[in-house]
Amino acid sequence: MKKIKYITELFLLVIFCILIPLWNIASLGVFLKIILTIGFSAAFLCILFRRGKDDSGNKRLRKINRGIELIRLSAGAVLSETIILIVFFSKQLQSGILNAIFSVAMPVLAVALIIFSGIIRISLNARQLKLKNYLSLVCFWWLPVVNIFVIRKFYKIAGREYIVESNRIELENARAENEICHTKYPVILVHGIFFRDWQFFNYWGRVPAELIRNGAKIYYGKQQSSSSVAKSAEEIRRTILKVIEETGAEKVNIIAHSKGGLDSRYAISRLGMDKYVATLTTINTPHKGCDMVDYLLNKTPSFIVSFISKRYNGIFSRLGDENPDFMAGVHDLSAVRAGKYDEEMPDSPFVSYRSVMTVMRSASSAGFPLNIGYRMIKKLNGENDGLVWERSAVHGDYRLIRPESKRGISHGDVIDLNRENINGFDVREFYVDMLFRLRQEGY
Repeated sequence: MKKIKYITELFLLVIFCILIPLWNIASLGVFLKIILTIGFSAAFLCILFRRGKDDSGNKRLRKINRGIELIRLSAGAVLSETIILIVFFSKQLQSGILNAIFSVAMPVLAVALIIFSGIIRISLNARQLKLKNYLSLVCFWWLPVVNIFVIRKFYKIAGREYIVESNRIELENARAENEICHTKYPVILVHGIFFRDWQFFNYWGRVPAELIRNGAKIYYGKQQSSSSVAKSAEEIRRTILKVIEETGAEKVNIIAHSKGGLDSRYAISRLGMDKYVATLTTINTPHKGCDMVDYLLNKTPSFIVSFISKRYNGIFSRLGDENPDFMAGVHDLSAVRAGKYDEEMPDSPFVSYRSVMTVMRSASSAGFPLNIGYRMIKKLNGENDGLVWERSAVHGDYRLIRPESKRGISHGDVIDLNRENINGFDVREFYVDMLFRLRQEGY
């Protein structure tokens, strides 16, 4: 059915594009030419503005799909018309150079409108396009040959997003009633350093919505963006008790990223929360510290460190933190400081501890500052995610994720910070599977 629609639209578009050259060389009567022109012009406008259809029922994906169809259609039209337009151009030269140029310019403009319509639909709705893709389009749309590669990149990114998201919707619809993430205990997501649990920007990207769709009860740690492990742990303690009170649950499951894993361990071991926590899953948490932190603190002049600290604390105070402490948070991530963690925060026999770590394949797997961090930690410790070296994340039942693709998974990718679909790693399904396992184990 889709092929028939494509062939039909392609046929109508090609006919429309050659109508204008036909005016001067065809032997048809004027009245018939006018009727044909009106008919195919109407067909062209229908092609240009048709909404398109999509089986997923998602309005955004429907628009992306129509944009993809229009670019594919324009490519087919260009290939189909090239020889025809060359013939028309040579014949129109007999009537003058202006007629010849006009006979080619108008069909080219028609196809350009189709391409433009497709790009606009994709640009306004695709979420996997990056700033560099838009900049490339703005800078090179007018440059022959180069613009073909730029448009092709748009087409590929949008096509992959459409396939991935359509498959997700189909999967979600198939298991909607199963509530596979409905765990016995509610789940608290604990963020890492330098971020907050903002209402309008979720630290965990698309993950919480996916978990809730599959039956999970989700809460957030609500600790400040940067503070000592002990102070952050106290804030998490209050969150745990609040969730217990609100839900009536006996315990909670904690999933913590980065420094949030250390904060959660402290709350469990030192603040008596072990009786309220069933499981702690740490994601890319530096349990053995970050040697890069020690290296940077030793190499960076103290006045620069002080300047950054004051600026950070001032900014995050205005963003909602009651008493942010940049240096306290950073110092508690150092490898020297982490040497005492296992002694200070012994594991509780009442809590099931798990840990997960991901690694980047190369510095190109992420942007600044993780690409620089990757190179530094690679020299200091080996495999890492741009901030944490691989063996530092080991605590309890350990799981290392190393996708087959060259992309790798950075410190931000594992929490879906950039909302990016990564080849070989479906971050939303990763967390769905995590909660499904907890449910199967009775947590």
